[in-house]
Amino acid sequence: MPATMRVRVRLFGPLREWEAADEGGRELPLGARVSDLVAALRGDGGLPEKLLMASAVAVNQEYAMAGRVLEDGDEVAILPPVSGGRR
Repeated sequence: MPATMRVRVRLFGPLREWEAADEGGRELPLGARVSDLVAALRGDGGLPEKLLMASAVAVNQEYAMAGRVLEDGDEVAILPPVSGGRR
C-alpha cells in the first residue's frame, strides 16, 4: 500500500496562471488534510500568499474546511474571493 496519494488541484481567478504547475496533480502523504495542501502550495512560493489564504477550498465540488482529510483522486479547487461588480 503506498504511503502517498495524489490529488488534482484546480486554481481559479487570478491564481489560475499557476495551474500549469499542478497539471498532473499533487502528491501528498496519506491522511493529509486541506490545510496540508494549502501549506504545500504556500511553500512553493509561486502563489500570492495573501490571496491563497483568503481563498475558499472545495473538495469534489463541495466547500471544505481546513481539517477535511483528503483521499487519493480528490479534486481540490482553490477559489479566491470575488469582488463585486459595477453599480
